[in-house]
Amino acid sequence: MEHILKYIKEGKGLNKSALLCTLLILSCSQFLMFGCASLGTPDGGPYDETPPKVVECTPDNKAINSSKKKINILFDEYIKMENASEKVVVSPPQTEMPNIRAVGRRVKIDLFDSLQANTTYTVDFSDAIVDNNEGNPLGKYTYSFSTGPEIDTMEVSGTVLAAENLEPVKGILVGLYAADTTFHDSLFTTKPLVRVARTNGSGQFTIKGVKDGQYRAFAIKDMDNNYFFSQKSEVVAFDTVTFSTSHRPDIRPDTVWLDTTTIDKIRMVPFIHYYPDNLVLRTFLEEGQDKHLLKMERKEPYSFTLFFTAPQDSLPHIEGIGFDAKKAFVAEPSQHNDTITYWITDTLVSYADTLQFHLTYYDTDSLGIDVLRTDSDQVLVPKTTHAKLEKERLKKSEEWVKAREKKLKRAKEPLPYEENPHEVTYMTLQTKPGSSLAPNENMLFIFSEPISNIDRSRMHFYQLVDSEYVERPFLFNPIPGQIRQFMLYAEWEPEGKYRFVADSLTFTSIMGHAARSIKNEIRVNSLDQYGSIFIHLLGIEPGDTADYIVQLLNKSDKPVSQTVAKDGRADFFYLKPANYYMRLIIDSNRNGRWDTGEYKSMRQAEEVHYFPKPIPLRAKFEVEQDWNFRSIDPALQKPKDITKQKADKEKTIKDKNRKREEEKRRGK
Repeated sequence: MEHILKYIKEGKGLNKSALLCTLLILSCSQFLMFGCASLGTPDGGPYDETPPKVVECTPDNKAINSSKKKINILFDEYIKMENASEKVVVSPPQTEMPNIRAVGRRVKIDLFDSLQANTTYTVDFSDAIVDNNEGNPLGKYTYSFSTGPEIDTMEVSGTVLAAENLEPVKGILVGLYAADTTFHDSLFTTKPLVRVARTNGSGQFTIKGVKDGQYRAFAIKDMDNNYFFSQKSEVVAFDTVTFSTSHRPDIRPDTVWLDTTTIDKIRMVPFIHYYPDNLVLRTFLEEGQDKHLLKMERKEPYSFTLFFTAPQDSLPHIEGIGFDAKKAFVAEPSQHNDTITYWITDTLVSYADTLQFHLTYYDTDSLGIDVLRTDSDQVLVPKTTHAKLEKERLKKSEEWVKAREKKLKRAKEPLPYEENPHEVTYMTLQTKPGSSLAPNENMLFIFSEPISNIDRSRMHFYQLVDSEYVERPFLFNPIPGQIRQFMLYAEWEPEGKYRFVADSLTFTSIMGHAARSIKNEIRVNSLDQYGSIFIHLLGIEPGDTADYIVQLLNKSDKPVSQTVAKDGRADFFYLKPANYYMRLIIDSNRNGRWDTGEYKSMRQAEEVHYFPKPIPLRAKFEVEQDWNFRSIDPALQKPKDITKQKADKEKTIKDKNRKREEEKRRGK
């Protein structure tokens, strides 16, 4: 380096261009050396583990009598904002979205709405602000000012849960209306909320800058950003109970750590405790969602499916172009008529290159009224044609024949006759639960196509008795409302062995296809493989006419068994050993299912409760469990094991310096 500087100084051996290049190289070298050191690399000194600090606010934080709509917050280092659109909330809500951005060491805020008189404004950043290099979090930070002579400092906290399953609802808007003489229920459908916040990953919220008074709380998944309930497609929650704000001095423990595993001390920190701090809002989506045709799909030539955004009150009307739709189709609707599959029974129609028809259905117009709409000249082309299906079948059939011939050549003895499974087109068949049954179960058969004919003389059912199969009575009945599902009913004995037989001509579909021959070997498990759970419900109010539906759930939060409690008791038999979870539905209208709510009539969704811990069950054991479902805060009921919405990961200092020192000690 000294030699280069000497040459530069004396001008020896370097022309003007070489001199400039050398200076550039030296400048870059110096920049890289000092630049890297400032980023906190292992060779450049310790990492920055200091959170950013607010140096100055313009106007001042908690300023009064302020009318400025441009705000600057200055920090002691370069900062950035993470997930600002999800976390930063301005209250009162702004009709015109404010411009909030990080610029170098500043956060700049531009408010565009007119400022209300004598109102406290808050900009809640949550934990969005971090330093630019290492991501050290500032922590939960709120800036506020008032257009009047005082700052409102009350806070309201709580949790938002999904009414149907008590899942925490993340990112939903929560707000307040003052419950004074001007309050009326239509406020939520006409006027923006007066104070707002958003929930975190645990469904928790804190609304800040609240004026001392009486309020009612609401929540909304605000689809159009107008801060009130204006669309049926918006998920909402409301509380009919009026509450008053309050506060008192309190203390809380604060743990001081020597390192990540060792506690230095626990100190008691005074703070102001604001109430209420335990509001619970349960969200729901109202029935009667806007009806629209979402899409039409024809994967194969002999069927097509219509998908709607909401249940249809009746099946659509189809008028075929060049064919009679009433004779050509068989409809298979879903439970709520929002998905409808049409099976094309007329081979002339299914083999045609295109399917053309007029479709009439209920559609919701711009005024929210369901009107009949006709989509003319609809054309559907199958993704897979008959020719392609036949080509694939022939290919599989030829492959099977070749494989069979190889078997015959290698076989030392004659092989029994084996039917080519690809020689003709068969329906496929699925059975549930399989070859093993509990004594209280029956076997479900699901065909791939709707059944048009059953030759019951070709079906037989046997029980193994003293090494011989003896024919037994049985029922093979369709499931109500289903055209592809049937149930096999019989008197099952524990540890019994059974056989169900049906030849290949027993079942014929509306497409003319047959099912392959069936030979199901069925074994009924012994009683020793099962346990029982008996639930005693506490907290049922006298004179309550609701039904109490008790559900046992698996680890995926799905029901595996349910019953209606009788006299406060719910009994479950023939349960396999497992950890079970439990949910209760208070079925107010006694229709056997959970029902959503409606804001217009002030009807809440039907109450749901969870037992707060798993119930372990072993084989041959009986579990008796008391459950007072009203004794536990709903926000604390659902076990973490089956809660899908997980809490946000708390932002912390990354503790890189300690790790760096440990690596040095290990000689890395």
